[in-house]
Amino acid sequence: MLLIILGAFFYDWKNKEVFSLFTEKEDFDNVKENIESSIPFKGTNLWVLIFAVFIASLGLNVNSTAVIIGAMLISPLMGPIMGIGFSVAISKPMMLQFSLKNFAFATLTGLATSTLYFLISPLSEAHSEILARTSPNIYDVLIAFFGGCAGMIANGSRLKGNVIPGVAIATALMPPLCTAGFGLATGQWGYFSGALYLYIINTVFIASSTFLVVKILNFPKYHFTESKTEKKWNIIMWFIIVITLVPSIWFGYLMIKKNNFEQNANRFITREATFPNNFLLAKKINFEKNQIELIYGGQKLSEEDFSQLIRKAVKYELMGTKIIVKQGFNFVQNNDKNLELNKPNSLEQDNIRKMIKIQDSITREQKLSKEIFEELRLFDERVSGFSFSNVKIENNSEPANSKVVLVISDEKFSAKQQAAISEFLKIRLKDADLNINFQQREN
Repeated sequence: MLLIILGAFFYDWKNKEVFSLFTEKEDFDNVKENIESSIPFKGTNLWVLIFAVFIASLGLNVNSTAVIIGAMLISPLMGPIMGIGFSVAISKPMMLQFSLKNFAFATLTGLATSTLYFLISPLSEAHSEILARTSPNIYDVLIAFFGGCAGMIANGSRLKGNVIPGVAIATALMPPLCTAGFGLATGQWGYFSGALYLYIINTVFIASSTFLVVKILNFPKYHFTESKTEKKWNIIMWFIIVITLVPSIWFGYLMIKKNNFEQNANRFITREATFPNNFLLAKKINFEKNQIELIYGGQKLSEEDFSQLIRKAVKYELMGTKIIVKQGFNFVQNNDKNLELNKPNSLEQDNIRKMIKIQDSITREQKLSKEIFEELRLFDERVSGFSFSNVKIENNSEPANSKVVLVISDEKFSAKQQAAISEFLKIRLKDADLNINFQQREN
């Protein structure tokens, strides 16, 4: 059976028609008509776009992946983008102008609609679905490029199938546009620029891949009655191709560099940035500033530890990277007092000793609470209060001593964040049975 399958595969591989795009190639006039009909944004198309924006914005607002996918399925944004690539490939200026005009109109309409929604929405938290659209990487470039290729091949074939809806989901034009609206509405310019950057990347690579596939399919080009006019428009067309491709190549190059930097930085932190009796509270990797920030709690790191970190960074291609180390405040000094007691066995001296011991214990606990609070603030700025004390718990058997901790925050922590803070506190206070309570501050 295996030999039969391999034989059939070898036969198909040798058959030149297996990979040919021309056997199922659609008539040029039909392809042009289909693409032209998807370009304009008026009437039905315009209202579908507006409703799709509202649906996508709702999905981002409530962090629902299913709702966002639904919005991408009905979004008509692919039309003018493919029209741009198609018109440049067949040298049709009027179609290019029409595509650019409608793309600009659709983008501004989508941005205005999403901004309006987020301005009136009572929910303003940036969930994971929003954050995922603010930091594009090299994979987004590849998805947009291959998605655009699949979309144009489907348009250029008689067997279109259900490729276009899949391409609309994969290339994800709607979510970053709505995320940019969220950034505008909430005044978070980092979200706005990051999401708009992803939207532009998707647009550029879908248009570029459409142009490439049209050229491969060898569709006919338009010619002008006067050679001078045709030459002029050919120059304009190639100028548009260049200004479309060059930024996309630059974006891709930057993303590869960023991706490599972040991978190397994470490998370096995982393998080298660990020390005995220390807890890595947080890490911040910043490609733009060529900087890694590490926040530790626990024992103080020595100068030799710092030197080792910098030396080891070279092995991970992090030459010239600025490594910033911030530390906690776990340097409790011994405040015990040595008393010269004339009558160590007397009841009076015994009471004095107990009072001093209690006072020192309270002082140490207060100092320790303050230090841990500062460390927790480095861990997460939402921590607004911290309390720690040793208590005696009465029960049916012998009373037991226990450490009780209260962490107060401005916003409610997720279960994952609570687990991370709990792990740190148990290591910091050297008590695996620590009684930890989380409380949200009332506004």
